[in-house]
Amino acid sequence: MTAPAPSRRARVIALLLAVLLIGGWLGVGAVGGPVFGTISTVENDDQASYLPASAEATKVQNLQASFYGGDTVPATVLFVRDGGITGADRSAVTGMARDLGDVAGVREVSPPIPSEDGRALQLIVSVDEGADGTTVVGHMRGVLTDGHIAGLRGWVTGPVALGADFGAGFSGLDGVLLLVALAAVFVILLIVYRSLLLPIAVLAVSSFALTGSILIVYLMAKADWITVTGQSRGILAILAIGAATDYALLLVARYREALLHEPSPLVALWSAWRRTIAPIGASAATVILAVLCLGFSDLNSNKGLGPVAAIAIAFAFLAATTALPAILALLGRAAFWPLVPRVLPVDAPAKRSRTWAAVGRLVDRRPRTVWVVTALVLGALATGVFGLQAAGVPQSDLLLTASQSVAGEKELAKHYDAGSGTPAVIVAPEGVRADVLAAATRVRHVASATVFTGARGRPGGEPKVVDGRVLIEATLSVAADSAAAQRTVSALRSELGAIDPHVLVGGSSALDLDTNAAAQRDLRVVIPIVLAVILVILVLLLRSLVAPLLLVATVVLSYGATLGVAALVFNGIFRFPGADASVPLFGFVFLVALGVDYNIFLMTRVREETTALGHRRGVVAGLRATGGVITSAGIVLAATFTALATIPILFLVQIAFIVAFGVLLDTFVVRTLLVPALAIHVGRPFWWPAPRSRGRTAVAP
Repeated sequence: MTAPAPSRRARVIALLLAVLLIGGWLGVGAVGGPVFGTISTVENDDQASYLPASAEATKVQNLQASFYGGDTVPATVLFVRDGGITGADRSAVTGMARDLGDVAGVREVSPPIPSEDGRALQLIVSVDEGADGTTVVGHMRGVLTDGHIAGLRGWVTGPVALGADFGAGFSGLDGVLLLVALAAVFVILLIVYRSLLLPIAVLAVSSFALTGSILIVYLMAKADWITVTGQSRGILAILAIGAATDYALLLVARYREALLHEPSPLVALWSAWRRTIAPIGASAATVILAVLCLGFSDLNSNKGLGPVAAIAIAFAFLAATTALPAILALLGRAAFWPLVPRVLPVDAPAKRSRTWAAVGRLVDRRPRTVWVVTALVLGALATGVFGLQAAGVPQSDLLLTASQSVAGEKELAKHYDAGSGTPAVIVAPEGVRADVLAAATRVRHVASATVFTGARGRPGGEPKVVDGRVLIEATLSVAADSAAAQRTVSALRSELGAIDPHVLVGGSSALDLDTNAAAQRDLRVVIPIVLAVILVILVLLLRSLVAPLLLVATVVLSYGATLGVAALVFNGIFRFPGADASVPLFGFVFLVALGVDYNIFLMTRVREETTALGHRRGVVAGLRATGGVITSAGIVLAATFTALATIPILFLVQIAFIVAFGVLLDTFVVRTLLVPALAIHVGRPFWWPAPRSRGRTAVAP
């Protein structure tokens, strides 16, 4: 029975409200759009700021400022002549050292330091930590270009240059990433809807979600409320576009379904909105609470990602439930042109997809076989997780494109100790200086250790003493960003701590070590919290205990299988050197939260159907009704996350693969086969203690 058509006054009011909503969102887009060009100014990709104040590397970072005359970051300028350095080379490099000292942001430049093989000279440059590293490095490389001598090759490398080149890798976030993501979504929507207007409407909604969220994130970062990194900025864009599109797909699917029975598009739209607001709201709330659990992280970069992702999801929800209905209200049935849905006769049989009808029959007839086989396959894939090397990777391996800083690091290791220019920094009480020096040089991979006298690269003279402490620079024989360097820092802390517990070891290698340790701790702490939060939400939403436990178990199994496949692909196909320690945590948070998203879409429809049809028939009916929209949403979300792979940063490429593959696995296997088969096999106890089904548990026709 159709609802009465709205009066003319009601239609006018509805259309005016739609115009006002669209006008409001256009205003948000007008204000938030220009922020794309300025949000990079509030980014913080400094690794030292990721760590909590309690980390030993952070304490050393704070103390060494008093020795160096302010917070500085080292850079290394390397010169190499294969036939050997000449006198003219030394004079030219000395002149370039003076020019480098005049670069804004450069605090100090050491005299030229020759290599033992006589083929290289290096300058150690102290750069103000507050300076724009990209600008400083660009000017330094300009000095080398202007002073170039034939046959003398030069590089600007070290932590500052690595950071600048790493930041340049994010330059495609505001252009290439968005273009690829939006193009992928548009093509998929064209295929799904076979309509021109609907994809444009959904993309407009996604753009509203993105511009609104990026505006709020920019304001919060500018007020120093959150830490925004290049990584979190990329994830913000993908989440806003992907989630808004997913929510839009669910609403449009219900709207089209309602148009088959309602002559009035406004009545059909209102019916669709009422039926989807609860699952979309529950889905958004689940993801928001899950990502906010990153607030329990020790790493400030992870803590910052939580609110960034939550804001993206919140605006995706707002845009999909306000802007999209407003656009659909104005377009009416024309939104689906040229395949405009017409009202079916009352006695007309409902049209069903042959594919989902076949899947429903398979799951209904052999539920135990389907879920057991599916679970065994996923479990087998999950065994590959033991091969995932997620203990961190050298910073020089994070950038997947060629860079001068990485090339310079490799050349530096040929002529000097590999850790030259990026020493481990030891802060010790002045009274134990000699013991600390002697003990430090005995530690494996420590090539030399010298007391800081007031200027880098100028050994000799009286030690500089600040508040009863001295600073010792320990040059390592291994690359400062290597795993061996981190083990050396651990050994230094153990050996020197036995001499005096007040001895602290920091520096670039210590930052890597403490960051990885914090990431491992976050993995152990945050994952149980996320699971507990999601379980509580599902219990409240489904008013059941058995169903939420089983659903969470399927999501965890899907996550394990995804990581297992990722390990095989990363190691065997892409030959990656490893994975960032935060990759498993980020993959878990996004996959579990988004996997529960689809669980909510499916199970809210199943619960609705079981009320009228009984448990078994309701599960099959819910699967048939949501199969198309959930798989379409999964494809869209996978495509948007795949766009992250266009940014040549190892972390983002790995997250792109994990989330994209995991979402597809979840939508095509877990949500399609495992969950419905498990629900049918368990039977009505699936809803215990509040059974939602009526009638007999009969095989669905």
